[in-house]
Amino acid sequence: MSVPLRLRARLGTSDEAPCPEPVTVTVARVVRPEHRAAFERWADDVLRVARAFPGNLGASMLHPGPGSSEYHLVYRFQDDDSLAAWERSSERRSALAHVEDMVDDERYNRVAGLESFFTRSPQPGPRWRMTLVTIAAVFVITSLLQNLVMPHLASWPLEVRLLLSATAVVLLLGHVVMPRLTRLLGRWLHPGR
Repeated sequence: MSVPLRLRARLGTSDEAPCPEPVTVTVARVVRPEHRAAFERWADDVLRVARAFPGNLGASMLHPGPGSSEYHLVYRFQDDDSLAAWERSSERRSALAHVEDMVDDERYNRVAGLESFFTRSPQPGPRWRMTLVTIAAVFVITSLLQNLVMPHLASWPLEVRLLLSATAVVLLLGHVVMPRLTRLLGRWLHPGR
């Protein structure tokens, strides 16, 4: 692993500008076989602390498959500021000081906004539930637009009205409605958590 990438993974720095959208970070670590049990205990502690951190929307660990020792820790925060506060926290710094001798490699990945909306949860629930919530959200947004906004735009060309409608649905769905609904209905959407 290169030094700049390791520093970025350790410090949580990013070249991207802050955004007020949900952010998901995945840290992949290749754990030395003799340290797997200790790493799993360490990860459980770190994830518990992260889940209690302000702005955290969830944290979990993906275990390696057969023949692998690569673990993935997944953290989801409500925005870049919440993520930055976690990544600069003394709790995280203290935890990272204990893991270095257990791992051979470490990779950091970050996604935000609509990209994180379409990223599957590390512990997905039944897909039909997310589909049902999405259909209900699109139905409500589209109904409100058709009944409250579109009658006032009847003189506009059809293509412009369709573009406006599609833009409004995508923006409201990705930035307002679905982040709130997935938090509100989290236990129902992901019953295995």
